[in-house]
Amino acid sequence: MPKISVIIPLFNKSLTISKTLNAALKQTFSDFEIIIVNDGSTDDSLQIIKAFEDYRISIFTQENKGVSLARNYGIQKSAGTYIAFLDADDLWLPNHLELLFDLIQRFPDAGIYASRYIYKVAENKFIANTFLNLPENYSGIVPDFFYSSIRNRIALTSAVLVPKVIFDKIGVFNPEIYSVEDLDLWIRIALKFPVAITNTVTVEYNAMDNSSISKLDIHDKKLIDLSKFQKEEEKNKSLKAFLDVNRMDYALKFKISGDLKSSKEYYDTIAKENITLKNWIVYHLPRWIQLPLLKFKKKLLKNGIDFSVYS
Repeated sequence: MPKISVIIPLFNKSLTISKTLNAALKQTFSDFEIIIVNDGSTDDSLQIIKAFEDYRISIFTQENKGVSLARNYGIQKSAGTYIAFLDADDLWLPNHLELLFDLIQRFPDAGIYASRYIYKVAENKFIANTFLNLPENYSGIVPDFFYSSIRNRIALTSAVLVPKVIFDKIGVFNPEIYSVEDLDLWIRIALKFPVAITNTVTVEYNAMDNSSISKLDIHDKKLIDLSKFQKEEEKNKSLKAFLDVNRMDYALKFKISGDLKSSKEYYDTIAKENITLKNWIVYHLPRWIQLPLLKFKKKLLKNGIDFSVYS
Protein backbone atom coordinates (compact mmCIF):
# COMPACT_ATOMS: atom_id res chain seq x y z
CA MET A 1 0.00 0.00 0.00
CA PRO A 2 1.53 3.36 -1.02
CA LYS A 3 1.96 6.15 1.50
CA ILE A 4 0.71 8.82 -0.90
CA SER A 5 -1.89 8.76 -3.65
CA VAL A 6 -1.51 11.47 -6.28
CA ILE A 7 -4.81 12.47 -7.91
CA ILE A 8 -4.67 14.04 -11.38
CA PRO A 9 -8.00 15.07 -12.95
CA LEU A 10 -7.63 15.21 -16.72
CA PHE A 11 -9.73 17.02 -19.28
CA ASN A 12 -8.30 18.08 -22.64
CA LYS A 13 -4.75 18.80 -21.48
CA SER A 14 -2.86 17.12 -24.32
CA LEU A 15 -0.39 20.03 -24.52
CA THR A 16 0.69 19.79 -20.88
CA ILE A 17 -0.12 16.39 -19.37
CA SER A 18 3.07 14.67 -20.56
CA LYS A 19 5.31 17.25 -18.88
CA THR A 20 3.15 17.23 -15.73
CA LEU A 21 3.22 13.44 -15.47
CA ASN A 22 6.96 13.21 -16.10
CA ALA A 23 7.59 15.70 -13.29
CA ALA A 24 5.39 13.68 -10.93
CA LEU A 25 7.22 10.46 -11.74
CA LYS A 26 10.62 12.04 -10.97
CA GLN A 27 9.85 12.62 -7.28
CA THR A 28 12.67 11.84 -4.86
CA PHE A 29 10.02 10.36 -2.53
CA SER A 30 9.07 7.12 -4.29
CA ASP A 31 6.33 5.54 -2.17
CA PHE A 32 3.35 6.82 -4.13
CA GLU A 33 0.77 5.90 -6.72
CA ILE A 34 -0.70 8.13 -9.42
CA ILE A 35 -4.41 7.99 -10.15
CA ILE A 36 -5.42 9.77 -13.33
CA VAL A 37 -9.13 10.36 -13.77
CA ASN A 38 -9.82 11.10 -17.43
CA ASP A 39 -12.92 13.29 -17.26
CA GLY A 40 -14.24 12.66 -20.76
CA SER A 41 -11.36 14.23 -22.68
CA THR A 42 -12.04 14.76 -26.39
CA ASP A 43 -8.44 15.49 -27.43
CA ASP A 44 -5.38 13.20 -27.36
CA SER A 45 -4.93 13.35 -23.56
CA LEU A 46 -5.96 9.73 -22.96
CA GLN A 47 -3.68 8.37 -25.69
CA ILE A 48 -0.75 10.34 -24.28
CA ILE A 49 -1.06 8.99 -20.73
CA LYS A 50 -1.61 5.43 -21.95
CA ALA A 51 1.84 5.59 -23.53
CA PHE A 52 3.46 5.89 -20.09
CA GLU A 53 4.69 2.54 -18.78
CA ASP A 54 4.94 2.81 -15.02
CA TYR A 55 3.36 0.43 -12.53
CA ARG A 56 2.48 3.34 -10.24
CA ILE A 57 0.01 4.81 -12.74
CA SER A 58 -3.67 3.84 -12.75
CA ILE A 59 -6.07 5.34 -15.31
CA PHE A 60 -9.82 5.66 -14.88
CA THR A 61 -12.18 7.16 -17.41
CA GLN A 62 -15.59 8.70 -16.80
CA GLU A 63 -17.91 10.86 -18.84
CA ASN A 64 -17.32 14.56 -18.35
CA LYS A 65 -18.64 15.43 -14.88
CA GLY A 66 -16.32 18.24 -13.82
CA VAL A 67 -13.10 18.48 -11.85
CA SER A 68 -14.69 18.07 -8.39
CA LEU A 69 -16.28 14.72 -9.19
CA ALA A 70 -13.08 13.62 -10.95
CA ARG A 71 -11.05 14.38 -7.82
CA ASN A 72 -13.65 12.71 -5.59
CA TYR A 73 -13.54 9.59 -7.79
CA GLY A 74 -9.76 9.58 -7.49
CA ILE A 75 -10.00 9.79 -3.71
CA GLN A 76 -12.43 6.87 -3.75
CA LYS A 77 -10.02 4.74 -5.80
CA SER A 78 -6.92 5.72 -3.82
CA ALA A 79 -4.98 3.34 -1.59
CA GLY A 80 -2.65 5.84 0.07
CA THR A 81 -2.75 7.16 3.61
CA TYR A 82 -2.30 10.68 2.25
CA ILE A 83 -3.78 12.37 -0.81
CA ALA A 84 -1.84 14.83 -2.96
CA PHE A 85 -3.49 16.70 -5.82
CA LEU A 86 -1.93 17.76 -9.10
CA ASP A 87 -3.67 19.54 -11.94
CA ALA A 88 -2.77 18.36 -15.43
CA ASP A 89 -1.09 21.63 -16.42
CA ASP A 90 0.93 22.28 -13.25
CA LEU A 91 4.44 21.06 -12.41
CA TRP A 92 6.15 19.66 -9.32
CA LEU A 93 9.84 19.98 -8.57
CA PRO A 94 11.49 16.62 -7.69
CA ASN A 95 11.49 17.27 -3.92
CA HIS A 96 7.80 18.21 -3.64
CA LEU A 97 6.45 15.02 -2.02
CA GLU A 98 9.60 14.50 0.03
CA LEU A 99 9.30 17.89 1.73
CA LEU A 100 5.59 17.44 2.38
CA PHE A 101 6.19 14.01 3.89
CA ASP A 102 8.89 15.50 6.13
CA LEU A 103 6.30 18.06 7.25
CA ILE A 104 3.94 15.22 8.16
CA GLN A 105 6.58 13.70 10.45
CA ARG A 106 7.00 17.02 12.25
CA PHE A 107 3.31 17.92 12.52
CA PRO A 108 1.25 14.69 12.36
CA ASP A 109 -2.02 16.33 13.47
CA ALA A 110 -2.40 18.85 10.64
CA GLY A 111 -5.32 18.66 8.23
CA ILE A 112 -3.53 20.30 5.29
CA TYR A 113 0.15 20.20 4.36
CA ALA A 114 1.02 22.94 1.89
CA SER A 115 4.05 23.66 -0.22
CA ARG A 116 4.97 27.09 -1.51
CA TYR A 117 4.50 27.80 -5.21
CA ILE A 118 5.12 30.25 -8.03
CA TYR A 119 2.77 31.45 -10.77
CA LYS A 120 3.59 30.86 -14.41
CA VAL A 121 1.94 33.86 -16.10
CA ALA A 122 3.53 33.53 -19.55
CA GLU A 123 6.23 31.46 -21.24
CA ASN A 124 9.38 31.96 -19.16
CA LYS A 125 7.58 34.52 -16.95
CA PHE A 126 6.97 33.70 -13.29
CA ILE A 127 5.67 35.54 -10.25
CA ALA A 128 6.65 34.59 -6.73
CA ASN A 129 4.03 35.06 -4.04
CA THR A 130 4.13 35.80 -0.36
CA PHE A 131 1.69 35.24 2.47
CA LEU A 132 0.73 37.91 4.98
CA ASN A 133 2.55 37.71 8.34
CA LEU A 134 4.35 34.55 7.22
CA PRO A 135 8.11 34.89 6.58
CA GLU A 136 9.46 33.25 3.43
CA ASN A 137 11.79 31.05 5.49
CA TYR A 138 9.05 29.89 7.88
CA SER A 139 8.13 26.21 7.97
CA GLY A 140 5.56 24.85 10.40
CA ILE A 141 1.99 25.37 11.56
CA VAL A 142 0.48 28.52 10.06
CA PRO A 143 -0.54 30.76 13.01
CA ASP A 144 -3.44 32.45 11.17
CA PHE A 145 -4.32 30.55 8.00
CA PHE A 146 -7.13 32.84 6.82
CA TYR A 147 -5.31 36.13 7.39
CA SER A 148 -2.15 34.83 5.73
CA SER A 149 -4.24 33.74 2.72
CA ILE A 150 -5.84 37.13 2.04
CA ARG A 151 -3.50 38.19 -0.75
CA ASN A 152 -2.34 34.76 -1.96
CA ARG A 153 -3.99 31.48 -1.03
CA ILE A 154 -1.84 29.15 1.03
CA ALA A 155 -3.96 26.15 0.06
CA LEU A 156 -3.49 25.81 -3.69
CA THR A 157 -4.77 22.47 -4.93
CA SER A 158 -1.61 21.35 -6.74
CA ALA A 159 0.46 22.34 -3.70
CA VAL A 160 -1.42 20.54 -0.91
CA LEU A 161 -1.44 17.09 0.64
CA VAL A 162 -4.28 15.92 2.91
CA PRO A 163 -4.52 12.86 5.18
CA LYS A 164 -7.19 10.63 3.66
CA VAL A 165 -8.96 10.30 7.02
CA ILE A 166 -9.74 14.03 6.88
CA PHE A 167 -12.18 13.46 4.03
CA ASP A 168 -14.13 11.04 6.21
CA LYS A 169 -14.51 13.78 8.81
CA ILE A 170 -14.98 16.87 6.63
CA GLY A 171 -16.29 15.53 3.33
CA VAL A 172 -14.90 15.85 -0.18
CA PHE A 173 -15.15 18.41 -3.00
CA ASN A 174 -18.61 19.88 -3.51
CA PRO A 175 -19.60 19.14 -7.14
CA GLU A 176 -22.29 21.85 -7.02
CA ILE A 177 -19.58 24.54 -7.06
CA TYR A 178 -18.09 25.48 -10.40
CA SER A 179 -15.71 28.35 -9.70
CA VAL A 180 -12.71 28.07 -7.39
CA GLU A 181 -14.35 24.81 -6.38
CA ASP A 182 -11.47 23.74 -4.15
CA LEU A 183 -11.68 26.79 -1.88
CA ASP A 184 -14.80 25.54 -0.10
CA LEU A 185 -13.03 22.33 0.95
CA TRP A 186 -9.89 24.07 2.22
CA ILE A 187 -12.00 26.44 4.32
CA ARG A 188 -13.91 23.54 5.86
CA ILE A 189 -10.70 21.70 6.73
CA ALA A 190 -8.86 24.78 8.05
CA LEU A 191 -11.75 25.58 10.38
CA LYS A 192 -11.24 22.22 12.13
CA PHE A 193 -7.55 21.38 11.75
CA PRO A 194 -4.15 23.11 11.74
CA VAL A 195 -2.45 23.86 8.42
CA ALA A 196 1.30 23.27 8.01
CA ILE A 197 3.48 24.86 5.34
CA THR A 198 6.97 24.29 3.95
CA ASN A 199 9.50 27.07 3.39
CA THR A 200 10.39 25.85 -0.11
CA VAL A 201 8.82 26.50 -3.51
CA THR A 202 8.17 23.12 -5.16
CA VAL A 203 5.18 23.86 -7.41
CA GLU A 204 4.84 25.75 -10.67
CA TYR A 205 1.19 26.79 -11.01
CA ASN A 206 0.05 27.47 -14.57
CA ALA A 207 -1.84 30.76 -14.27
CA MET A 208 -1.71 31.69 -17.95
CA ASP A 209 -5.31 30.73 -18.74
CA ASN A 210 -6.60 32.11 -15.44
CA SER A 211 -5.68 35.65 -16.45
CA SER A 212 -8.15 35.59 -19.33
CA ILE A 213 -10.61 38.47 -19.41
CA SER A 214 -13.24 36.06 -20.71
CA LYS A 215 -13.29 34.44 -17.28
CA LEU A 216 -14.64 37.61 -15.73
CA ASP A 217 -18.21 36.72 -16.68
CA ILE A 218 -19.42 34.59 -13.79
CA HIS A 219 -23.13 34.31 -14.55
CA ASP A 220 -22.86 30.68 -15.63
CA LYS A 221 -20.64 29.65 -12.73
CA LYS A 222 -21.93 28.06 -9.55
CA LEU A 223 -20.27 30.08 -6.81
CA ILE A 224 -19.46 29.12 -3.25
CA ASP A 225 -22.27 30.02 -0.87
CA LEU A 226 -20.12 32.14 1.41
CA SER A 227 -23.04 32.71 3.78
CA LYS A 228 -22.70 29.08 4.94
CA PHE A 229 -19.73 30.24 7.03
CA GLN A 230 -21.64 33.11 8.67
CA LYS A 231 -21.53 31.69 12.20
CA GLU A 232 -17.81 30.96 11.96
CA GLU A 233 -16.88 34.37 10.55
CA GLU A 234 -18.81 36.15 13.31
CA LYS A 235 -16.29 34.64 15.74
CA ASN A 236 -13.24 34.82 13.48
CA LYS A 237 -12.18 38.23 12.13
CA SER A 238 -9.52 36.71 9.91
CA LEU A 239 -12.04 34.39 8.27
CA LYS A 240 -14.40 37.34 7.78
CA ALA A 241 -11.63 39.35 6.10
CA PHE A 242 -10.68 36.38 3.91
CA LEU A 243 -14.27 35.78 2.82
CA ASP A 244 -14.77 39.49 2.21
CA VAL A 245 -11.87 39.45 -0.25
CA ASN A 246 -13.79 36.82 -2.21
CA ARG A 247 -17.02 38.81 -1.89
CA MET A 248 -15.25 41.85 -3.33
CA ASP A 249 -13.97 39.74 -6.19
CA TYR A 250 -17.51 38.53 -6.93
CA ALA A 251 -18.91 42.05 -6.58
CA LEU A 252 -16.42 43.44 -9.10
CA LYS A 253 -16.99 40.68 -11.61
CA PHE A 254 -20.77 40.98 -11.41
CA LYS A 255 -20.52 44.74 -11.87
CA ILE A 256 -18.26 44.38 -14.89
CA SER A 257 -20.68 41.85 -16.37
CA GLY A 258 -23.50 44.39 -15.96
CA ASP A 259 -25.35 42.63 -13.12
CA LEU A 260 -25.51 45.54 -10.70
CA LYS A 261 -28.07 43.86 -8.44
CA SER A 262 -25.88 40.82 -7.70
CA SER A 263 -22.84 43.07 -7.42
CA LYS A 264 -24.47 45.23 -4.75
CA GLU A 265 -25.70 42.20 -2.82
CA TYR A 266 -22.12 40.96 -2.42
CA TYR A 267 -20.67 44.41 -1.77
CA ASP A 268 -23.19 45.20 0.96
CA THR A 269 -22.18 42.12 2.97
CA ILE A 270 -18.52 43.21 3.19
CA ALA A 271 -17.47 44.72 6.52
CA LYS A 272 -16.41 48.35 6.11
CA GLU A 273 -13.07 47.69 7.79
CA ASN A 274 -12.31 45.11 5.11
CA ILE A 275 -12.79 47.56 2.22
CA THR A 276 -9.43 49.15 1.47
CA LEU A 277 -9.16 52.50 -0.30
CA LYS A 278 -8.04 50.70 -3.46
CA ASN A 279 -11.06 48.38 -3.15
CA TRP A 280 -13.41 51.33 -2.85
CA ILE A 281 -11.92 53.26 -5.76
CA VAL A 282 -11.86 50.32 -8.17
CA TYR A 283 -15.36 49.19 -7.26
CA HIS A 284 -16.90 52.66 -7.72
CA LEU A 285 -15.26 53.35 -11.05
CA PRO A 286 -17.63 53.27 -14.05
CA ARG A 287 -17.72 49.94 -15.83
CA TRP A 288 -16.27 51.51 -19.00
CA ILE A 289 -13.13 52.31 -17.02
CA GLN A 290 -12.97 49.06 -15.02
CA LEU A 291 -12.78 46.81 -18.07
CA PRO A 292 -9.78 48.57 -19.72
CA LEU A 293 -8.01 48.59 -16.35
CA LEU A 294 -8.42 44.85 -16.02
CA LYS A 295 -7.18 44.33 -19.56
CA PHE A 296 -4.16 46.45 -18.68
CA LYS A 297 -3.58 44.36 -15.57
CA LYS A 298 -3.67 41.25 -17.76
CA LYS A 299 -0.94 42.68 -19.99
CA LEU A 300 1.19 43.55 -16.98
CA LEU A 301 0.69 40.05 -15.58
CA LYS A 302 1.96 38.47 -18.78
CA ASN A 303 5.12 40.52 -18.34
CA GLY A 304 5.64 39.31 -14.79
CA ILE A 305 4.21 42.37 -13.05
CA ASP A 306 1.50 41.76 -10.50
CA PHE A 307 -0.48 44.04 -8.22
CA SER A 308 -3.45 43.55 -5.96
CA VAL A 309 -6.18 45.70 -4.46
CA TYR A 310 -6.37 43.34 -1.49
CA SER A 311 -2.99 43.87 0.17
